[in-house]
Amino acid sequence: MSYNHGATKIEPGSARQGPSQHDNSPAGENDGDIGCCGYILMGLSLILVVLFFPFSLCVCIKIVQEYERAVIYRLGRLLSGGAKGPGMFFILPCMDSYSKVDLRTVSFDVPPQEVLTRDSVTVAVDAVVYYRVNDATASVNNVENAARSTQLLAATTLRNVLGTKNLAEILSDREHISHTMQESLDDATDPWGIKVERVEVKDVRLPLQLQRAMAAEAEASREARAKVIAAEGEQKASRALKDAADIIMESPAALQLRYLQTLNSISAEKNSTIIFPLPIELMKAFSK
Repeated sequence: MSYNHGATKIEPGSARQGPSQHDNSPAGENDGDIGCCGYILMGLSLILVVLFFPFSLCVCIKIVQEYERAVIYRLGRLLSGGAKGPGMFFILPCMDSYSKVDLRTVSFDVPPQEVLTRDSVTVAVDAVVYYRVNDATASVNNVENAARSTQLLAATTLRNVLGTKNLAEILSDREHISHTMQESLDDATDPWGIKVERVEVKDVRLPLQLQRAMAAEAEASREARAKVIAAEGEQKASRALKDAADIIMESPAALQLRYLQTLNSISAEKNSTIIFPLPIELMKAFSK
C-alpha cells in the first residue's frame, strides 16, 4: 500500500500547543496550571466542603445581580471562561477569590480645568463623562482602578483637546469638542474594558475682565447697528415725504384736503387747543 508523498509528516510534540504557561495574557491563565501543590490544596478544600456540608454552601455559593459580573482567581490565577454571572456560581474556600464588577453606566464630573487656548486666552472648562464596563475581566486584570484612571484620563484629555481650539471655537462648537473627547477617551480606555458612551462640556468660565470687554464690544456693535437702521429709516422717510410733496404740488386741492385732515385729527383728541382756520389764499396775499 503506497502513501501520498505530499502528505505532511507530523513529529511527536509538533501538534498545535495551547497557551504557554509563561503567557501573561488572561487567555493563557486557567485553573489547569495550578501545579501539584495546587491540586493538593484543591483536594483538601473539597474535603472541607464535604465534611462541613451543608454549612459549607454558605461559603461556596455566591450570587451576583443581573448588572454585575464576578471575576474569579484561583490561587492567584484567573479562571478560564471569563467573568461569571449573572446568577449563582461556586467557589472553593481558601483557594478562590473574586471581584464584583458593576456593568451599569457611571457618570462623573471632570473638575474645572484652567486651559490656555490657541489664541492665548485662559478659560476654565468642566465636563461630564458617561461610561460603562464592557469587559469585566479586563477592567480588573489590566488596570488597578478603572474608575479612577478614567477620571484622570478625562481631565487630561479635556486639557489637550481645548488647547488646540481658540476661544470662538470653544464657545460655539461644543458638540464637536465633546465628540472628539469621546473618541479619544474610548480609544485610550479600550484595553481597560471601558466603553465611553458620552462626553458633554458643561460650562466655560471666562475671566471677569474678558467678560467686560466682550460685553462692551457687543454693546458697541448693537449701538452701531441701531444707528445704521435709524439712518436708513430716515432716508426712506425723506424719500417718501419728497414724493408726497411732489404729488401735492401737482394738485392745489390736495393741500387743502391735507389741511382739513390735520384739523380733524387735532379735534378728535379732545384737548383744549383752539384753532382759527385761515384760507391759504389769504396767506399767499400776505406773502406777496
